[in-house]
Amino acid sequence: MFHALRAWTCEKFALSLHSSMGYDPQEGSDTAPCARTPGVTQRLQKEPAQAFNADTINPGRERMIQKYFKTMSGAALALACALALSAAPASAQALAPLDPPQNVKVAYVPIMKFATMYVAQHRGLFAKYGLNVDLESVKSGTEAIAFLTQGSVDVGGIAIVTSLWSSWNKGLDIRVIAPGALEPMTGSPTKLLVRKALADDGSVKSAADLAGRRIAVAGGPGSGGEYLLAKGLERGALTIRDVEVMNVANPDMPLAFETGSVDAGLAGSPYADQIIGAGHAVVLETDLTPGLMTVAFVGSGKLINERPEVAERFVMALAEAARMMQGDAYLDQENIDAYLTFTNSTEAAIRAGSPVIYDLEMQIPVAGLSDMERVYRENGRTEYTDPLDLTNVVDEQFTNMARARLNY
Repeated sequence: MFHALRAWTCEKFALSLHSSMGYDPQEGSDTAPCARTPGVTQRLQKEPAQAFNADTINPGRERMIQKYFKTMSGAALALACALALSAAPASAQALAPLDPPQNVKVAYVPIMKFATMYVAQHRGLFAKYGLNVDLESVKSGTEAIAFLTQGSVDVGGIAIVTSLWSSWNKGLDIRVIAPGALEPMTGSPTKLLVRKALADDGSVKSAADLAGRRIAVAGGPGSGGEYLLAKGLERGALTIRDVEVMNVANPDMPLAFETGSVDAGLAGSPYADQIIGAGHAVVLETDLTPGLMTVAFVGSGKLINERPEVAERFVMALAEAARMMQGDAYLDQENIDAYLTFTNSTEAAIRAGSPVIYDLEMQIPVAGLSDMERVYRENGRTEYTDPLDLTNVVDEQFTNMARARLNY
């Protein structure tokens, strides 16, 4: 998995470097050996067919990456990867810290998909930009949205839940300002699990066998987890109307499987690894939404409109944190300490689990969000029936500024 992360990082760097050199993406060869980044050629060949949405590599972009790796020497490629994996460049320092420091209150669900924020807090990146960030954990994104609506928090680290879509349709003034972790193309840490006893006796062999069963999802009906469940159920020609969705908080998932109070459940890192490791469940479906962003950092309208300089620095700190978490650095002890500070996990579980992927470019995958909105709407979870205008959902100005400062 770490080889894949290195390959992905080098690809991102190659794109940005070639863009700065004025390379024409319509030119290039069809093959590109890359001995120093195992899996790059294979992933470039496979990813377009596996990609979840249009935000992933297109043919022109693929050829550009391939030509880049083909024409670079091994030493130059190694240098490029080293540069891509290094800490934030000098240009990032051009963003001065706020003086006096500004307070930012964040409500977040304590899962690894928000680990860029944990690292930014633990390693002083927020403080570096003059931000006093107060992190308050909540049980679900629905709870965080309530705090955002009340104006008691500035940022939410949440899954994109149904109530949020319906609220956006009514004019809720909050926007997605930065991505959380992305679902990997393969080896996703988020899995649809089934109790081992049901798998062992043959009661549940595939997603189709979940009809009528109790399935645990953090946040319950209309949550971000339910969207992932819906994508898993689609593989068995089922919908969420065919199962009993139960609201179980992420930290309570291991106990629910141990006691047999649920038949199946959707769990992410580190809880899925803990449940499987304890022998209480097996994986039924995984890689439910390759490349998709199912969680995000959302900012209140007050933060975005009245304190944009604060929002810019908050996102900048996240972007720098993402750079500190690529490849083997994901398990640096300083990062491990950050993860443990803000999640209910163990070091053993994190080291044994699948690394979570964070986009160096901080791209917000709008096409993937559009699919989420469609699934919720078609499943009757929204209070409206016509497609939503996503310009009322996403504000990319802060991620765009972070990329510019980091030379992407």
